[in-house]
Amino acid sequence: MELPNLWFALIAVLWIGYFFLEGFDFGVGVLTRTLARDRTERRVLINTIGPVWDGNEVWLLTAAGATFAAFPDWYATLFSGFYLLMLTVLLSLIVRGVAFEYRAKRPGERWQRNWEHAIFWCSAIPAFLWGVIFANIVRGVPLDAAHEYTGDVFGLLNPYALLGGALTLVLFTFHGAVFTALKTVGDIRVRARRLATGLGLAALALAAGFLLWTQSESGDSRTLVAMVVAAVALGAALAANARGREGWSFAWSGVAIVAAVAMLFLALFPEVMPSTGDPAGTLTIDNAASSPYTLKIMTWCAAIATPVVLLYQGWTYWVFRKRIGTQHIAPAAH
Repeated sequence: MELPNLWFALIAVLWIGYFFLEGFDFGVGVLTRTLARDRTERRVLINTIGPVWDGNEVWLLTAAGATFAAFPDWYATLFSGFYLLMLTVLLSLIVRGVAFEYRAKRPGERWQRNWEHAIFWCSAIPAFLWGVIFANIVRGVPLDAAHEYTGDVFGLLNPYALLGGALTLVLFTFHGAVFTALKTVGDIRVRARRLATGLGLAALALAAGFLLWTQSESGDSRTLVAMVVAAVALGAALAANARGREGWSFAWSGVAIVAAVAMLFLALFPEVMPSTGDPAGTLTIDNAASSPYTLKIMTWCAAIATPVVLLYQGWTYWVFRKRIGTQHIAPAAH
């Protein structure tokens, strides 16, 4: 495989890993205001992702860094053309991280309630905007011959992109509900499983509309296979959830996310940023890639560092694998 193609595949894997892992903790953040009934239950939900949420964001940093180094023109066009959306995501992630750390620093009810609202909104907004961003990448945006975005932010809020945003928001929340059922005990576990059923059905309906739309405009036989896998996996996640098999349900919901994101990258290949304006503005793997020497050095670095990161994250999930419930929350903790 040529190095530009290899790095396109690796960047796709990084984004898939990010959405699989960050997807469920975005979902748990949304559930802090939609599932939890009181402050103690919100603390339980926050504790399920407390040891892992910041590690999950490493995948985003690595994906962005890899894009900058391997495809600098893609990075420049994407982050400048989608500036307001990207800035909103970045600010949300910053405030979300601060909210996790600051919420319990003072006992005041107003103080904690405000940070809890920040956790909710700063989980829901990125979950929605990532769908909007990637839908626009696949659909294409107006670019000139210099590969510069010539539209405005309202052009990015088209029906296809908004449908993609709704899908990622609901799908991630479903993923988070299944994760909550997997990681908790007691009444909150039962309610999470019940809520996951409704969320899963909504995600299935939204996925059918968005993925079929993608297939009709940009699909081929490879994307069709990915779409079928995503649909089957989502159905299997719902079936496992109905039987109380939380582990299998979480695994299948993860497969659905992996297949859906893979479908988007397969639909994009070999382009990285299609132009709906000047055809000369379209960025492809070949005209956006760095030099062969740069890609070669990056490949060696990735081969050394990637196993270390995977081992560390796997160890973290293993250490914090046990279920928790309201009985594990000390009275003074909230």
